[in-house]
Amino acid sequence: MGKANYFQQTLLFFIIITFVLIFIFNLETPSKDKSIPTPRGPPPVCPSVISDQAITPLLNTKHFLVSAFMDQRVKGFDIRIIGMFHRDSIQKLHCLFCCVGHLGETTPTTVLVHSDHFGFPFATTDVMCQIPQNCTATHVTLLTQPSAENISNLTWIPIRNRKNIKDEEKMNFTVCISSLFGGYNNVLQFAQTLEMYRLLGINRVVVYNTSCGPDLDRLLQSYAQEGFVEIVLWPIEKHMNPSKGWLFSQHGGDIHYYGQNTKLNECLYRAMENSRYVLLHDIDQIVMPYQHNDLMSLMDTLQQQHPNVGVFRIESHSFSKMRFEPSGRFHLPQWSRVPGVNILEHTWREEPNWEEYHPYKMVIQPRMVEQTSVHEVIKHFGQEYKVPPQVCRIIHICSGGTIPLELLHEDKRLWAFHEKLIPNVDRVLKRVEMLSSKN
Repeated sequence: MGKANYFQQTLLFFIIITFVLIFIFNLETPSKDKSIPTPRGPPPVCPSVISDQAITPLLNTKHFLVSAFMDQRVKGFDIRIIGMFHRDSIQKLHCLFCCVGHLGETTPTTVLVHSDHFGFPFATTDVMCQIPQNCTATHVTLLTQPSAENISNLTWIPIRNRKNIKDEEKMNFTVCISSLFGGYNNVLQFAQTLEMYRLLGINRVVVYNTSCGPDLDRLLQSYAQEGFVEIVLWPIEKHMNPSKGWLFSQHGGDIHYYGQNTKLNECLYRAMENSRYVLLHDIDQIVMPYQHNDLMSLMDTLQQQHPNVGVFRIESHSFSKMRFEPSGRFHLPQWSRVPGVNILEHTWREEPNWEEYHPYKMVIQPRMVEQTSVHEVIKHFGQEYKVPPQVCRIIHICSGGTIPLELLHEDKRLWAFHEKLIPNVDRVLKRVEMLSSKN
């Protein structure tokens, strides 16, 4: 009996010692479970809202900010903020910067209202300012006073094209399509145009989308997923009454053609550091070389002939979508249920009326342009050159049909690409389940 008690006491002693040692070990060894909070960095130095919208209202003004870019081409300035400003309410403004690690100081601004506003109350506007010393700026906002009383009320916009960001590989061509609105649903022409551009060497297409039809939206999303199209949502109708026309005295509204000039300038700067050339034109237009197989060989030739030119102006030629090529060669059954215009069926080119103003569209070197309008640049650093139409012209498939047939020119330039174009269009339409059976 005594031996049994002794054994029990000894066992109890060892159990107690074991628990004590485990307890001491746990006190000295940091626990790895989730009850220990993860160390966190310091709170953000600009504790307010960062805009993720294309259009940002500016506090205490009638104005709207769109994007900010690093731009040191003009002496005395570092930053260019592109916006839409009410021309009757221009006021003194100050840039406030969010710097890496601290809140920056304010700097004075220069406000530059673009001259091509077509009489509308709102105009594309550049706000220029310097970055303060000892500031690696990441975001900027504008103040109506020299200092901010409450920074928590501010909305910041990120600064694009910053020098400390790893440079992207420069592409050759970006297309800017500035106007997509009103439920536009011309799927077939859009697919044909984008696939034509692929064949011509375009690397990226930027589309500013206010609204489009459901079928076109599916196609856009498909192109965006593969990286060929960048969609910039443009909800301008939430902020003002955009005009559907180009002249205030005839069409009314707050700003020209859904803010077209603003979008063209924003796209110009968006592509400035990563694209050699930018094409500025409409969704139903194609810049088509007539003596070269692609745009790169065209531009290499033109640039060699005109090394100081930064703006190449291209004549626009209308092809009436009301007149059809009579053979019906490209009236293809697999496209019969796809909404939109088949550009291969329209081969009658109108001669421009040179007694009236004839608009051009442009291929530009973005770093040689400061401000642009729809048909011409406003400020630039190099020369301009009008490209002869026998070298390159814009194919514009649009409404028409009033000019007598004997005054039109048969132009089948698009047909030169049909062997690759048709299967490529079929592929993208099949991907979005819009291709009809060929049988």
